[in-house]
Amino acid sequence: MTGFAAAVTGIGLVTPAGIGVKESWDRVVEGRPTAAHHADLEGLPVTMACRVPGFAPAALGRTAWQWDRYAQFAIAATREALDQAGLVPGEWADSSRVAVILGSGAGGTATLEAQHRVLLEEGPEEISAMTLPMGLLNMAAGQVAIDIGAHGPSSAPCTACAAGASAIGLGRELLRSGLADIVVAGGAEAPITPLYLSSFARMRALSRRLDDPGTASRPFDTARDGFVLGEGAGVVVLESEEHARARGVRPVARVIGYGASADAHHVTSPHPEGKGAELAVRAALADAGLTGRDIDYVNAHGTSTPLNDVIEAGVIHRVAGPNVRVSSTKGVTGHPLGAAGSIEAAFAALTVHHGVIPPSASTAEVDPRVEVDVVHGAARHARVGVALSNSFGFGGQNAALLIASA
Repeated sequence: MTGFAAAVTGIGLVTPAGIGVKESWDRVVEGRPTAAHHADLEGLPVTMACRVPGFAPAALGRTAWQWDRYAQFAIAATREALDQAGLVPGEWADSSRVAVILGSGAGGTATLEAQHRVLLEEGPEEISAMTLPMGLLNMAAGQVAIDIGAHGPSSAPCTACAAGASAIGLGRELLRSGLADIVVAGGAEAPITPLYLSSFARMRALSRRLDDPGTASRPFDTARDGFVLGEGAGVVVLESEEHARARGVRPVARVIGYGASADAHHVTSPHPEGKGAELAVRAALADAGLTGRDIDYVNAHGTSTPLNDVIEAGVIHRVAGPNVRVSSTKGVTGHPLGAAGSIEAAFAALTVHHGVIPPSASTAEVDPRVEVDVVHGAARHARVGVALSNSFGFGGQNAALLIASA
């Protein structure tokens, strides 16, 4: 292993599996799905989704109403991650050395959709002055930087469903280049809205297993028919190993490799041979100085769509061989789009930390074209030295992270 290692010293999660790392992790390990019908989605083509349960934004403070739901998720996850890392917002040795990189695919779409209705029904004079401060795609990063008093580099990568993973990879580069000492990195998304649900439904990307939502998201299963839309945020605190050691903090895990690529093929369909995905994975391996045989476990992108899963499995088989263990936590969380990459990187970090591989929930019969060891039925207890977390976005934008034990 020759690559630069970024220590993961804190994790924060707000997911359909629960609010907080413990709740989310416990349910993912149990393999208990979260998809359900929601009354406010009646009249849309699909009425099921994976929502964060019991989220109370008022608990974030009296200004929480000024933040779109996706920014609220980001702030809640960031506060948890900093607390675990033993860091107090605002009490920085040098706030200009604290960076915030938070990606999203949809940004504040709930705000934008609501205000667009106001525009059409009531006229332009009734539009809220908070529309853009809440709706813009970079506002989660901006609001988090304000919330924690971070004056270092701040940006919001928009690589669709790879955004959270891109943020972690780019955050690690800030440490490697010496531009930051601490990076808050991840993704946030709140896309369970009429526009997003209807758009995905029109593309036939969503599962139509409406009679049994609990089994709708079933990555790698023979009978998979699409994904279930999710939401949430995943945030990690990254530091150089030297910086973490100097603070006396023991990391949860380490990010040892990052690769990114483009399919340059189609805006929504993956390359039929997984060319871009394979380039990203091999770039991450080269970055870490490893080979595919060093990968012990893959937290797959695994959307439960017919095309993605079999193509991704082919890439994993070619790179890491037939015996590598693979699962997708989207069987529990659904697909939280731009937050997926960071939520799943966090689950990969917890896998290497605890030595527990979560199962692909609801997967009963693995597609025979998927020639890897898909963990399903129950979690497996095993030492995992190196985990790969894959994320692939519309536009053919791919990101791969390699995460190792600390």
